[in-house]
Amino acid sequence: MTERSVLVVLFDEVQSLDVTGPVEVFHGAGLATGDRDAYRIRTASLDGAPVRTSSGLTLVPDLALTDAPDPHTLVVPGGNGTRGPDPLLIAWLRERAPRAGRLVSICTGALLLAAAGLLDGRRATTHWRAAGLLATHYPAVEVDPDPIYIRDGEIATSAGVTSGIDLALALVEEDLGREAALTVARHLVVFLRRPGNQAQFSAQLAAQTAQREPLRDVQSWISDHPGGDLSVESLAARARLSPRHFARAFRAETGMTPGRYVERVRVEHARRLLEESADGVEEISRACGYGTPEAMRRAFIRALGTAPAEYRRRFRPTTAVALVAN
Repeated sequence: MTERSVLVVLFDEVQSLDVTGPVEVFHGAGLATGDRDAYRIRTASLDGAPVRTSSGLTLVPDLALTDAPDPHTLVVPGGNGTRGPDPLLIAWLRERAPRAGRLVSICTGALLLAAAGLLDGRRATTHWRAAGLLATHYPAVEVDPDPIYIRDGEIATSAGVTSGIDLALALVEEDLGREAALTVARHLVVFLRRPGNQAQFSAQLAAQTAQREPLRDVQSWISDHPGGDLSVESLAARARLSPRHFARAFRAETGMTPGRYVERVRVEHARRLLEESADGVEEISRACGYGTPEAMRRAFIRALGTAPAEYRRRFRPTTAVALVAN
């Protein structure tokens, strides 16, 4: 059995979920495989002293960064503390981070890696709110604000907060296999692992909630009836507006055209069916309003960069594996 060391960097004003999300994934992977020593997880602050998270929690590290051995995986979380980091932390990252087998940032942890010069010439992502800041302050970094995580060689960066769980699951799959990663995902009650090139936003998160009740009702109707007639004409009639007025009002209030919103909802629904049901691709395409498998395939390629059959092969569990109880 191979022990893989994981070192998580702590600092004041760190985002607590950036720390605990990946830690729970790596810990759960040991339980999923029956090998409790699959990962040896440690946390460290600059001087080994406790830190206070942005939400007010106190985290007690295992050791000081200066005393930490070079890890297999170094995790650098984000949080408010990344906006004015301690120069000593940046210096430590500049010297020691390249010696880790894998370097991972969660959310705005990418700002710390960039400040240390570790992302120069690389493609990276971060929380969508910080993407502009990362690109402006560190022009040598190729910033892509859309994916939930990006792997560029031995360095991986992820988007906001919970996407750190997705990235950690991807690393577990790389280390221990697909079934272990899917078992951890089920245990944490999260959707089966999302591909890294999936957009940071779901349709409901990407679009604003409409102010006017008829348009909010239409948004809800779309989500509840992805296989229905979701043409502009049909939706406009439901909102009791002319098609032209409806399309203009919907975009003004949600920031997205009706067609784009419908496409995102249908892709999300199809993903869930591919992951969770035994229905065939043709049946799922009809249930999601595509009409034909080819129409659904084109939508998946546009949104996820992969075809439905390949998505199902990669992200649907083939066997049930129970977590070993604590």
